[in-house]
This record gives sequence, structure tokens and C-alpha cells, in this order.
Amino acid sequence: MRENRGKRQFLLVKNKEDGDWEIPKVTVRKGESSVRSVIRLTGEQGGITARVLEEAGRTAGTVVINGKSIPQKSYYYLMLQRGGSSELIGFNEFKWVEYGDAVRKVVLKKEKDIFKSAREVLKLWEKTHKIKQY
Repeated sequence: MRENRGKRQFLLVKNKEDGDWEIPKVTVRKGESSVRSVIRLTGEQGGITARVLEEAGRTAGTVVINGKSIPQKSYYYLMLQRGGSSELIGFNEFKWVEYGDAVRKVVLKKEKDIFKSAREVLKLWEKTHKIKQY
């Protein structure tokens, strides 16, 4: 997320031209932590410096690759943009939107749930860090 003119905005991306809006994702490299991988993603693809505040949620499932079912875990982090560019590479399209728009634009229920969880995590984080709430 970022603060823009007194409003909180969250980053959504489209990976394909006709794709749905979604939360940006990255594959964790061997020997790399999930936190390090999201920091790498924001730096490499967005030129963004960001701070991981807290984990916002987890999901688990399976993906089928070449007819083989492979377990997959996803970790979602609440991050705060500290600086960087306004251009992202590696995505077909990107958009910074406020919370309500983010929840409406994502299609997957798990991503809607992650946004709701992130909102609660942020409220708690602000209380424990005495940060101004919007």
C-alpha cells in the first residue's frame, strides 16, 4: 500500500491483457525467504522501495503442471511503499486503488478475504506502533 494525498491505496495488477485484477505475486527462489522475495519483486519489477509491516494472511492449494498436482502455499504481506517509481514492469497493467475499489476489483474470494484481513492487520499494527489512522 501507499499513502497518496491523504488516502491509502493498494496495488493491483493484471498479468494478461484480458486477465483479472489481482494482488501481485512472486515465486520464492530456492534459499530465499518469502519476505525477501516480495521485497525483490517490488524492487525489480516496480523500482519501489517498500517495508514489510506484517503478514496479512496465508492460503494453500494445488496447481496442476504437466498433469501433475503440486501443493502450493501463498503468503500475503502488508507492505508500505517508502519510495520509488510510478512505473511497473513485468505486468500487463497496474493500478493503485483505495481499499473499497481493491475489494471490488479482485475476482478471487481468497484475495477479497486477504484484503479484509490486511485491513484488520493494519488497524492492529497502527495501534501498536501509534501511527495515525485514516
